[in-house]
Amino acid sequence: MNYLNDLKKIININSFTKNKEGVDKVGHIMSQWLKDISFEETIYKRKEIGNHQLFTSRRKNHLKNILLLGHNDTVFPPNTFEGFTEDETWVYGPGVCDMKGGNIVALESLRNIYKENKEISNIDFLLVSDEESGSDDSKFVTLDIAKNYDYCFVFEAAGKNLEVVTGRKGVGTYTINIEGIPAHAGTSYTKGVDANLEASYKLQKLSALTNLELGTTVNVGKIEGGIGANTISPKCEMIVEIRYTTNKERDRLLSSLNEIVKTSYVKGTKSKLDGLIQRDVMEANENQNILITQLEKITNTKIPTEKRGGVSDANHVSSCGVTTLDGFGPFGDGDHTKKERALKETFEKRIKMMTSILNFFQKQN
Repeated sequence: MNYLNDLKKIININSFTKNKEGVDKVGHIMSQWLKDISFEETIYKRKEIGNHQLFTSRRKNHLKNILLLGHNDTVFPPNTFEGFTEDETWVYGPGVCDMKGGNIVALESLRNIYKENKEISNIDFLLVSDEESGSDDSKFVTLDIAKNYDYCFVFEAAGKNLEVVTGRKGVGTYTINIEGIPAHAGTSYTKGVDANLEASYKLQKLSALTNLELGTTVNVGKIEGGIGANTISPKCEMIVEIRYTTNKERDRLLSSLNEIVKTSYVKGTKSKLDGLIQRDVMEANENQNILITQLEKITNTKIPTEKRGGVSDANHVSSCGVTTLDGFGPFGDGDHTKKERALKETFEKRIKMMTSILNFFQKQN
């Protein structure tokens, strides 16, 4: 299990998304390891965040094109949660499951392929630097190259029973700015138009869009408005997140959101909407089922599946029509907390699985 030493090396480098120096150090180490097994690197240089990296292998026209996908950044700023530790069962540290651990699974599987075949063909590996902050920059790289691939395997953490992920919710974040008219609450109450009151109506309308049976949630996570108790509020800001499991629900939410924003429930208020879909939905589909059946034959293993409410860069690739499966990293828990850990035995299981899968695609005629 020498790969755990490699994991320790990159875990001990802080790679908080906004720590460009740290993210690039991790990327440089990954680059050295991948170049050792004959990958070529394309660097997408960035000034404020870490560079994105695309590692490409040689091409054979008769083989399927496969994209492996990971990210080098973590959510922990320097001096908040750092360092690699382990016991007999678990490894601990920032990124052991989300998702430096997954990157190591991909790397070790590729090393095995290279050792057996003395070459790697038609498998590329994309490592981005800003996934934990929404992939606002890297998504354009991902969306641009996704069309070049038949299959994509993403190395976020596996499920508790080593499930792979076939569905992830789409997510969008929006800001509603409401304008009212200020007035003295004691002497000129009727001259004012209350932006906060308008927000209260909008809050109820937005919350009513939630449909838990369909997996749809609308969360007004922050409301801020007004000047003081003696002033009718002239402005209010609402920050809203939507999550959905189907394209149909996305369309319903966007239509309803626009209708709620343009409607003035308090006469005289005006509202403006800003925001976007950050990651579109990854819907489970028949092409995934066909691929999973094939993978089960290749590995002689039953592969359980699950859907998740959280998002990943699998959403982007899937939205391009590429058959995408996520959750090929090790099992872990406590991600995004100081208790993050990954189960040692699942590294070996995932590496064995991915080695078999990638080796099969290397040898297709």
